[in-house]
Amino acid sequence: MTDTTPTNSLFKTSDRTKSRNAAEKRFRVYGIIAIFIGLFMLLVLASTIVLRGTSAFQQTFITLDVELLESKLDKKGNRNIDDIKKVSTFGYNPILVNAVRGSLEKNGIETSLKKKELSGIISKSAPSQLREYVLADVSRIGQTIEFRFLANGWIDGYLKGRYTRESVANSKFASAEQFDLIDELIKVGVVEKKFNLDFILGADASDQRPEASGIGVAVVGSFYMMLVVLLLSLPLGVAASVYLEEFAKKNLFTDLIEITISNLAAVPSIVFGILGLAVFINYVNLPQSTPLVGGLVLTLMTLPTIIISTRASLKSVPPSIRDAALGIGASKMQMVFHHVLPLAAPGIFTGTIIGMAQALGESAPLLLIGMIGYIATNMPANISEGLLAPNSAMPAQIYEWAKRADPAFVERAWGGIIILLIFLLTMNTLAVVLRRKFERRW
Repeated sequence: MTDTTPTNSLFKTSDRTKSRNAAEKRFRVYGIIAIFIGLFMLLVLASTIVLRGTSAFQQTFITLDVELLESKLDKKGNRNIDDIKKVSTFGYNPILVNAVRGSLEKNGIETSLKKKELSGIISKSAPSQLREYVLADVSRIGQTIEFRFLANGWIDGYLKGRYTRESVANSKFASAEQFDLIDELIKVGVVEKKFNLDFILGADASDQRPEASGIGVAVVGSFYMMLVVLLLSLPLGVAASVYLEEFAKKNLFTDLIEITISNLAAVPSIVFGILGLAVFINYVNLPQSTPLVGGLVLTLMTLPTIIISTRASLKSVPPSIRDAALGIGASKMQMVFHHVLPLAAPGIFTGTIIGMAQALGESAPLLLIGMIGYIATNMPANISEGLLAPNSAMPAQIYEWAKRADPAFVERAWGGIIILLIFLLTMNTLAVVLRRKFERRW
């Protein structure tokens, strides 16, 4: 008699099933480990940026009572603006030294520092600041006015822990005696660290004045570039996508266009910089280092990304929407603009803003059109000047600061990264909000 008892049972786990279950558990563990590694690296990056960059938003200031001596600024005593303009910034240095000495005497502080060392605790931008104040209203000459000046970058670095008395033992820029004097001035409230709004709103400065550097003008340059990118890339990208997806016949020519667009999306950004240099500057003769040229170059770089994301959004709209619109008598144009595009709008807006956010952080194309290292000292007065006047951009400015030797500039590079990340997070948040606002479910 033959035994018909099954060798395998549903209630018994086979060796093969055990092996498969073990492999699934290992895969889950690998996934969890990968997530934790990614989160850890993100935490390290964020904490490094915050710890190194937040100090750029604080700066050391010195408050002094400055006597605008007539004997130094207006020797003729006629308050003639042309004569007063002849006094250069060097002529204001003795006035600043007298102000420092007056502050020391007022607070009963003694020091052996000489004239040059006393003036060295104040930023080299102070004489220029004082001169501009006098030229704005010459009637102020002869008065004693309280000013708040930036401290020298080395003094600021001492208060932020970058320098010590031992590290400046052989330095020609700062001395331990100056640090001792600063400690005394801190006790009486003459020297203090405060929030530095000029870092956010100001312009870049020369290598000799790192404490006076700001990123505000570069932020405006980036704003005008993004304005050009938005006004050009969105309509061109959407129009090209609608034509390729809804109207163009599928043939060898359209296949070639699609392959070209996909390849352009993978081209390194510096190639677009070379293209912009050759076409917009050398051939069209547009002004170099301007946000207009930067915006045109970034538009070329952003267009493939917008076209690809827009086409994906159009494909996600169900064919039944198109069939229903055509079935009730709508033309193909009406079907696209009244039904398909509104349903694809969330994806289109998201792709556009992500493409612009990517362009906002690019520095390689800007390097080739001259927006690296240009120091713009004033905010543009109008839109025309904002587009056509030479300027810099946030990533270019950060790159320029990072390559300078002074640690004060490196500190500002980290601070600039914080501002750039705030812009990027704002744009990505806007993309999420627009997607939620225009999203329609079917």
